[in-house]
Amino acid sequence: MDSISVFLVDDHKLFREGLRMLLNQLPIVSEVHEASDGNEFLDRVEECRPGLVFMDINMPGLNGIETTAKAVEMFPDLKIVALSMFSDEEYYTSMIGAGACGFMLKNSGIEDVELCIRNVVAGYNYFSPEILTGIVYNLNQKNKPVRKSELSDREAEVLFSICQGHSNQEIADMLNLSKRTVDKHRENLLLKTGSRNTAGLVMYAIRNGLAEI
Repeated sequence: MDSISVFLVDDHKLFREGLRMLLNQLPIVSEVHEASDGNEFLDRVEECRPGLVFMDINMPGLNGIETTAKAVEMFPDLKIVALSMFSDEEYYTSMIGAGACGFMLKNSGIEDVELCIRNVVAGYNYFSPEILTGIVYNLNQKNKPVRKSELSDREAEVLFSICQGHSNQEIADMLNLSKRTVDKHRENLLLKTGSRNTAGLVMYAIRNGLAEI
């Protein structure tokens, strides 16, 4: 993959400086921008047009959830990964609902950071392993009724394949469909489930018993 610019949004200067130093060591990162709060980021994002944003959740003033929602409204294709010290469900569901592509804990290693960047830039979502375990456990424990009836059988089949990490072209090949047809199914799934992106579709599928990770 080509190298990309990364934008760090966090009110803790020491954390930003540490993560920036690590990111600058990665060949996939061309440059690193920084902002200490949501308003500063929103003022600069159009100028910088980053390939990926690491967004802290708990910031004074405009928090990460509000900032993410505003940024995605301005630039729907913007790829944002939430950063937090905590793995509470309230945090990651709110950030995914706002339009984030993933969630990474601040104690993650540089290998996880690099994997996150590669996955998200390639069009996939990313969750720290601890987060993923919590998602599966917490959502499956709720025993919510399956709502498969809201989706057609083909849509449910496509959704399951999306949760397995397959691209639209791969799904088309597996189901003997055209890629255009799969593109339309994905579009319909986003509309029916009220999801902003693939991460939201995955959350919906787990909540409703349509897929397990």
